[in-house]
Amino acid sequence: MKYKARWATIIVILAIALFYTFPLNRINLGLDLQGGMHLLLGVETNAAVEAKLDTLTNQLRKELRSKKIKYTYIQQGTDNKINIALENAESVDEVRKVLEQNYPILQEVGLSEEKKIISVGLKPKEVTQIKDYAVEQAAQVIRNRVDEFGVSEPLIQRQGNKNILVQLPGITNPDRAIDLIGKTAQLKFHLVDEDVSQEDIRQGNIPFGDMVLYKKVQTDAGKVEEKIPYVVKKEAMLTGEYLVDAEVRISNQFNQPYVWIKFDSAGSKLFDQITAQNIGERFAIVLDKNVYSAPVIRERIPGGEAQISGDFTMEEARDLAIVLRAGSLPAPVDILENRTVGPSLGKISINKGFKSALIGIILVAIFILFYYRLSGLVADAALLINFILILGFMNFLGATLTLPGIAGLILIVGMSVDANVLIFERVREELRFGRTPLNALEAGYEKAMSTIMDANITTFIAAIVLFQFGTGPIKGFAVTLSIGILASLFTAIFVTRTVFLTVYAGKSNKSISI
Repeated sequence: MKYKARWATIIVILAIALFYTFPLNRINLGLDLQGGMHLLLGVETNAAVEAKLDTLTNQLRKELRSKKIKYTYIQQGTDNKINIALENAESVDEVRKVLEQNYPILQEVGLSEEKKIISVGLKPKEVTQIKDYAVEQAAQVIRNRVDEFGVSEPLIQRQGNKNILVQLPGITNPDRAIDLIGKTAQLKFHLVDEDVSQEDIRQGNIPFGDMVLYKKVQTDAGKVEEKIPYVVKKEAMLTGEYLVDAEVRISNQFNQPYVWIKFDSAGSKLFDQITAQNIGERFAIVLDKNVYSAPVIRERIPGGEAQISGDFTMEEARDLAIVLRAGSLPAPVDILENRTVGPSLGKISINKGFKSALIGIILVAIFILFYYRLSGLVADAALLINFILILGFMNFLGATLTLPGIAGLILIVGMSVDANVLIFERVREELRFGRTPLNALEAGYEKAMSTIMDANITTFIAAIVLFQFGTGPIKGFAVTLSIGILASLFTAIFVTRTVFLTVYAGKSNKSISI
């Protein structure tokens, strides 16, 4: 056969498309078609400011200590202030010099009459930037967690100053998803103060610089049975910012899952120093102010590896590893709105959408067959192939079909026919000029090519812009439209041309039913 290569290409592409098209239930469906979760989260941006002040407070303690500036205490006050109580009033100028040189984001906001307590706070511009960054970072962390959770085509976008919209199609366990998304996951390591007794804890005799945290002991049903108190040093010895990996492992001794974590080079060095200097001390592993375990440091631990154990189920251990790998939220998030989209509504949308697409295809196919006769039959076959190619390659690429995507399918039906109409009218025109059928076909395809390419390329560019800047369903429409345009070009220019050339090659006098 003269056009073996062309037919081989068509058959291979069509076979791949058919393989990925059926069964249809393998196609990823969006939230509007298969149901799922719709969450509106509010980021507690003030907590991000407090966390930044907490970090600055610890840095100031170390800085003044290294500069040998004597102080009584450095602690956070009200209204986002840091109060620095000095032993000598003469040290005020030295503190101001340190602030000017190393802390440009802070400004002096108060000084006591004795000039021994200087209050500093964040500049208004810095507060705004911290809050804005907290929302952006929270959105990114949530996106990372959702990606590891395995949700197809989630929608995660910022709304307003401090809200984040999250849409998760196909979620079957909403409680687990909410817990995974909302967990702050601030990992810290604190030394346990062994000098404080249980009686001191009950009476509230907690030394300055210490705080009480609790380890939750749960029953098999997941309910908290008791809370074991631990008095730990407020200043964390190590935080999760140095974390580079976390994975679930099984303990050989107890056959229970635990979470293995690994620090980066800086964290490994710090962990090595901490364990070397505190042998015999208890080291509390704290996540979101909950103590998971407080093992005794038996020996120096090089290599920057540790483990978090806490009577986990396998699912709990996996979720903990996910949030640790994805990073901690810069501030807690509140669920402002929680809606579940039922799959029944999606099923109705799918049925109506595909019914309208099928009716559109049938009506167009009948019109083309009536108007262009046997040539219209070739165009109808190309239209069917086009439809299969779109569904097949959407599934192959893992794209998600949304309700606007179905609208895109119907639009592509019209665009596919439009290309064939342009070609067939050109062929008719060439036949009126007295050309042979084969020459008329060649000329018709060549002359219609530029118009077809111009129309499809401009639409394709529009689809790319929609995908780049659109969200959720708009992206679904853009994906369907762009794949449909490529499929339409392939069927209109390559498939139908191959059929006509195969039929009319070497038969210059044979008439065309067009």
